[in-house]
Amino acid sequence: MSLSHTAAEYMLSDALLPDPSSSRAKGLRLELPSDRLLKFVTVGLPLCLVSLAFAREFSSGSQISCFSPTNFTGKQSAYTDTACWDSLIHHGFDAEGHAITKSLWALKVFPYSLLVVAVLMYLPYLLWRYAAAPALHSDLLFIIDELDKSYNRSVRLVQHMKKVQQASAEPERFWEEYERARRERYFEFPLLERYLTCKQHAHALVFIYILRNLLLLLFLAATCLYLVFLHLNIFFQDEFSCSIKTGLLQAEPHIPPLIPCKLVFFSVFQLISLSVGSVYVLLIPVVIYNALQLCQWDKGLLSVYEMLPAFDLLSRRMLTCPFNDLNIILLFLRANISELTSFSRLNAVSALREATANKEDIDTVIDFMTLLAGLETTKPKHQ
Repeated sequence: MSLSHTAAEYMLSDALLPDPSSSRAKGLRLELPSDRLLKFVTVGLPLCLVSLAFAREFSSGSQISCFSPTNFTGKQSAYTDTACWDSLIHHGFDAEGHAITKSLWALKVFPYSLLVVAVLMYLPYLLWRYAAAPALHSDLLFIIDELDKSYNRSVRLVQHMKKVQQASAEPERFWEEYERARRERYFEFPLLERYLTCKQHAHALVFIYILRNLLLLLFLAATCLYLVFLHLNIFFQDEFSCSIKTGLLQAEPHIPPLIPCKLVFFSVFQLISLSVGSVYVLLIPVVIYNALQLCQWDKGLLSVYEMLPAFDLLSRRMLTCPFNDLNIILLFLRANISELTSFSRLNAVSALREATANKEDIDTVIDFMTLLAGLETTKPKHQ
């Protein structure tokens, strides 16, 4: 065997992809980068800010400061602060002099409402994790494995072609058989292509993904409206008039009817609400963009894999409406491109094909491998 033939065999052996490791199944990303960022911000931001609010409450002690009469003792002043904080009812008068009351209880439950917001923002992630992620994981694992295997089959086919061509007494007869096999699609990978076509007619994953984004959009809008309501009704009133003439103290003559009080934590709550509201408003376009990704195909990945023999999902125009599970799978294949070893190989072959002078000689990865293996001297031109 000549040195050139030995070098060609070594080159083709190196082109084979290694067997996938068991860590591939654990390393698959079942969330898009934008979705992971949304989850981190929408859930983490209110939790972080509510922890600051609770830390402020525990460190400063009383959250209210009331201007008690001068004849009150220390215990009476402390009782006034506690009673006004427990009631949080503002007593005032309207333009006609009628007594009115306004509850400020939303300020007391505001930190706990942020906890509820964080839980609500986590619900869309739980929906995706338990309703769609298991099926998506199986789909990605199968498709990535089949794409890599399809590439390896192409390389092994070239290895076999090289041995047959070397043993053939009539090289032209060999290439005639090769061209006939291509025309009759003997080199196709029907399982993978038919599986992707089947996913094109399924809509379970895309429905759950749209539902996830709609829920997230609904919760973001509801939180923003809730914060707007607080600002319009409560968050501009840091002082209020409190009445402690209730119960056993109602008949006490030395207790004034109204006592002025000031909320110590008011500026902190304003800052927290403005921060959460501003960030959530900025995240609404991101959620809308994630949903609009499904309105167009990511054709870059499949176009590279058309270098595989008879893999022509795009050229046969099988990609119709992008609102299906195949489009979702393509988005997650792009997010897991590091696990798809054959993509970098085929992408390099595709780039070399564009740089080749005689592009008509390279239609598939098999054509490129035959050129690298030194069979181009006897290979006929494509008609």
